[in-house]
Amino acid sequence: MPIDASILKNLKKIIGPKHVHDAWHQRAAYAYDASNREFVPDAVVFPSTTAQVAEIIRLANLNSFFVIPRGAGTGMTGGALAVQGGIMMPMTRMDQVLSIDPANLVADLEPGVVTGDFQKMVEAQGLFYPPDPSSSAYCTMGGNVAECAGGPKAVKYGVTRDYVLGLEAVTGAGEIIKTGVRTAKGVVGYDLTRLITGSEGTLAVITRITVRLLPLPESVRTITAVYDKIDDAAKTVAAVFSAGVICRSIEYLDQAAIGCAESHLGIGLPTDAEAILLLEVDGDPQQTERAAERVVKVCQDNHARKVTGVGDAAEAANLWKARKGLSPALFKYGPHKINEDIVVPRTKIPDVVRKINELRAKTGLTMVSFGHAGDGNIHFNIMLDKEDPVALEKAEAAVVELFQYTLQLGGTISGEHGVGISKAPYFDMEVSQTQIELMLHIKDVFDPNHILNPGKMFPPGA
Repeated sequence: MPIDASILKNLKKIIGPKHVHDAWHQRAAYAYDASNREFVPDAVVFPSTTAQVAEIIRLANLNSFFVIPRGAGTGMTGGALAVQGGIMMPMTRMDQVLSIDPANLVADLEPGVVTGDFQKMVEAQGLFYPPDPSSSAYCTMGGNVAECAGGPKAVKYGVTRDYVLGLEAVTGAGEIIKTGVRTAKGVVGYDLTRLITGSEGTLAVITRITVRLLPLPESVRTITAVYDKIDDAAKTVAAVFSAGVICRSIEYLDQAAIGCAESHLGIGLPTDAEAILLLEVDGDPQQTERAAERVVKVCQDNHARKVTGVGDAAEAANLWKARKGLSPALFKYGPHKINEDIVVPRTKIPDVVRKINELRAKTGLTMVSFGHAGDGNIHFNIMLDKEDPVALEKAEAAVVELFQYTLQLGGTISGEHGVGISKAPYFDMEVSQTQIELMLHIKDVFDPNHILNPGKMFPPGA
């Protein structure tokens, strides 16, 4: 149902006229996310309280229009797009850190808080919030929870779901619920907190988040290892763990990624190398030093051309800037990007690397891989012109082949980007029909009229 004048009038009563946008240019500003697809919503609304969110959702149920919750629009799979029309609901006005409790290592915050800002705030108090997606300078905590975001430090510290203790949320029926606890333990009833975390806005709209924190590590050491053979870099990852070291991150860049990062930033990366590993260890100073020495030896034993301990924080920050800036910089290789984030057991990383090389040779397409090698999460990118039907057909076939191979290795087709619309067609490659039906029953309970974020996650026709 289109958003008519009476619905707009009611929305303006709920949140105020200036927070309801219905002009074309206002709606067009929220037509896209980082997936590079566009669907213009019928209106954009900016609530500031849980009660307002609930009223909007109840209005949607009464008038049969869709509601698409949104963070900062940094998602890679189209999870915050109005693919079937409806109203876009950015949560950016709800942007307050409500409390930080150092004694109990807990914080309460609203979904519009920018992740990087929150991390700086808690670090100023000697605390640590590890989930660290590449878009942390822009993305919001609510979006991170909805997508169950990860990041480089997941290898040691886990992903967003490992830090969410409790939520306040509004279901698709307009009911306000509070889930979880503020304590380290709590097993009363089903774990609705984890169910909503990663549900991509299809079950409920998150309006408040309680997260656990950690003490800030005393020291961090960064090591870079340069490899002439990509296979040696891949083997190093498993060898580090076999040596008894749990790095807080192990990032991997192939040759195309190295060249792209260097042309983007010009920091002296070795563009002739087939791969670079960026490894970090942390802890108290003595632990960190011992772990760094062990990592250096493992890299050398696995034929690294050069292994360097980064000398200062500024140099380390430059390297991380290169890594985090890779995704947008890739467009130097082509006007369009197919961006996938597969995960395999870390011992299978050499197999995936060989498979990507095989696909690159077979298709002749530009393929770039990088990512969180420490937990087996490889970001696989195909750069192309989607107006070229031959290239597009080859690319889509390569994605299917890589997904099938990933599942054969015991992996998954999405590690941290979610499903959204870009991976929905492949959903049933990994999830059985019985599981899909069970998930749809859960959807019916939370969102009986299916007004929340339609067209996402489930395969077309499900």
